[in-house]
Amino acid sequence: MPQLLSVQSARARRVVIHGRAVLTAIHKQPVDSPVAVQWLGLVGDEQADLSVHGGLDKAVYAYPSEHYPFWQAQRAATGLTDIDNALPWGSLGENLTLAGLLEGDVWVGDVLRFAHCALRVTQPREPCYKFNAAMGFNTAGKLMAQQGCCGFYLAVDEPGALQAGEAFELVAGPRRLGIPEMFGAKMAKHLR
Repeated sequence: MPQLLSVQSARARRVVIHGRAVLTAIHKQPVDSPVAVQWLGLVGDEQADLSVHGGLDKAVYAYPSEHYPFWQAQRAATGLTDIDNALPWGSLGENLTLAGLLEGDVWVGDVLRFAHCALRVTQPREPCYKFNAAMGFNTAGKLMAQQGCCGFYLAVDEPGALQAGEAFELVAGPRRLGIPEMFGAKMAKHLR
């Protein structure tokens, strides 16, 4: 059964990217206690650019923990020398770090049923320049497009609460469009 390893949130703040101050909430931090989930996402979490993040169909962002070793290796290959080159959960901007559920396992319309809420898969995440900055190298977005390790957005079907460590059930939706296929179609322009 898949598991929710960690829950993260962040307030939007200004950071300098390529010499420009930009507003971002990509730097998510773990939340240890139960977190309330409302129609527009986790209580206490913000999105800086509502044209590409947030809203009813992008209320919560989930990311498979299984991709973290790939990103750690990529950062090491670019010469980044953080202590042990560790990336804590939430480093990819996700609200939910999952174990046992990859992009190829989910379809648009599938539901992640937790003990106290239900979240519906809506679409893959598309990388941007803020993702490159958070990862520390300028080809991170292109690598995400090539590898398909994008994670996915969730809509809130049943508000409630989430807690790190809880298991959840994947309830199949209509199974017409998979996250890998949708992501591949969206990223085709970036892979030319």
